Amino acid sequence: MSVPTTPSRRSVLLGGAAALGLTALGSTQASASADKLTDPFTLGVASGDPYHDSVVLWTRLAQNPLADNGLGGMPDRAYFVEWEIATDEGFRRTVRRGVELARPQSAHSVHVEVEGLRPGSEYFYRFRTQGHISEAGRTRTAPAPGITRTDLTMCFASCSHFGAGHFTAYKRLAEDEPGLILHLGDYQYEYAAGANDVRQVLGPETRTLENYRLRHAQYKTDPDLQLAHATAPWLVVWDDHETENNWADEVPEQPDPNFLERRKNAFQAYYENMPLRRTARPRGIDMQLYRRLQWGGLINFHMLDTRQYRDDQACGDGVKPNCDARLEPTRSITGEEQERWLLDGLRRSRARWDVLGQQVFFSQIDLTPGVNQGYNMDAWDGYKANRDRIAEGLGKTRNGVVLTGDVHRHWAAETKSDYTDPTSRGLATEFVTTSITSGGDGNDDPNAGVLAENPHVKFHKNRRGYIRTKFTADELRADYRILPYVRQPGAEATTAASFVVADRDRSLHPA
Repeated sequence: MSVPTTPSRRSVLLGGAAALGLTALGSTQASASADKLTDPFTLGVASGDPYHDSVVLWTRLAQNPLADNGLGGMPDRAYFVEWEIATDEGFRRTVRRGVELARPQSAHSVHVEVEGLRPGSEYFYRFRTQGHISEAGRTRTAPAPGITRTDLTMCFASCSHFGAGHFTAYKRLAEDEPGLILHLGDYQYEYAAGANDVRQVLGPETRTLENYRLRHAQYKTDPDLQLAHATAPWLVVWDDHETENNWADEVPEQPDPNFLERRKNAFQAYYENMPLRRTARPRGIDMQLYRRLQWGGLINFHMLDTRQYRDDQACGDGVKPNCDARLEPTRSITGEEQERWLLDGLRRSRARWDVLGQQVFFSQIDLTPGVNQGYNMDAWDGYKANRDRIAEGLGKTRNGVVLTGDVHRHWAAETKSDYTDPTSRGLATEFVTTSITSGGDGNDDPNAGVLAENPHVKFHKNRRGYIRTKFTADELRADYRILPYVRQPGAEATTAASFVVADRDRSLHPA
């Protein structure tokens, strides 16, 4: 194989194994099977949950990723998978290496928790089995605890429906070369193929473990998604569509006596396909997904789970006027234990920025223009007391920020202590990212009626894309990135608006 001797960063991330050669992984060809595989790295590589001295590396073997049984065309046996992590793109300075066993019981997924790494450092990693080498991924560790004089470019995204369009936004996100990527839910959708789909979704509506494994595999075959995973470590949390639309704890959207089995299957497949630590391994119908990650002393990321513990949506779900049930003080979207954990973390925090990575609209938003008020019962407005307690907790931190997905629109909002008074005390700022594809191309409707009802909401855009942020000790900048279309591939990204939040200022300022 002819390879360049000094591959560039772009050649590593875009060119994969062809840019690397096979020398650095050593000569071991260990396998628990005598079966010779074709290329098993068709689903790419990923990393996630970076600590200051550790990171998770992920891959999943699948020589036929779209096999109906969801097992990627792999024989029913285990395979040894070698991994290595280096400080250079050419893998001449390897700092850690090892071997993991990819088992059929876990759909031949591999989760490696690499320890002993240097804080605030960039690394490159790859995998090998039976002479096949994966593409290379780039990752990084968080800065050392307490370090605030640093910066972080972080992009976040949500809502990527395979059938609704092309994943070009993931490619544009990767081209921004962020140091960290947050995915805030609806990474994949459970629905069967639709009549208006741009790309064919394989399989029926996902219910069985085989269904969910196949659906994740189809998404992972997308080259733009693979590129985004290979560019930076990810912090992931789910929303509803990774399991089923608008589910709430043990309550499905529609009556289903088999829902808990469906939930168990969805959780298992989600873990198998995400760069998560062992602490997130599912136990039946339960999965520990909410967690806290410190980016030095600059940011505390509090990653929330607003599905697994919530009360059923009030008043039959949807946008409802005059729903008094949403005001009940015991109603919760987080559950009591997660709320205590979050408020305790906010109270103890000494970080410059405390960031909630979560799923549904946090600030109050009246979605019914005119005299009547209508709130979304699936969002925090349906759990007002729970929201207000957490908002007060954010208001006591140095800088409280909420990052949100779900609604397939770009929004920017100020979380207020009293939404009837635009001059009331600000508690946090909220940045809501639009979808990667869900909702199709979108349009330029300014949504003037809703904006007029909600003076604390400062921006809206109905296009697809993501949000790019830059955190420093002095300010947070958020760029609302949009694409003109997703029903065809190749769209360029532009910035529709930018906002700056200064240190100790809980208001949005156009940049």
